Amino acid sequence: MREIVIEIINNILKENGIEISVEEINDSTILTDELGLDSFNLAQLTVEIESEFGVDIFENGVISTVGEIFNQLKWHFGSKTGVKSLTKN
Repeated sequence: MREIVIEIINNILKENGIEISVEEINDSTILTDELGLDSFNLAQLTVEIESEFGVDIFENGVISTVGEIFNQLKWHFGSKTGVKSLTKN
């Protein structure tokens, strides 16, 4: 799951001409300030993650870091299926 989310983020960055090493993206990376995503990019991110996982990452409020995306997915799947650690995949 982690790799898929990072790939989605990286694809959005590439579409905007931003090249960043996947190793530079971690849980504390700020989507707007550090990665340069604007509101359109965040909407695109939401749509692509919802398409992939069936989860609206902004359902419970604003997401500002990569780690918050993982926490939202973990919370969603954990509350639905009892899965406790999806961020390792």
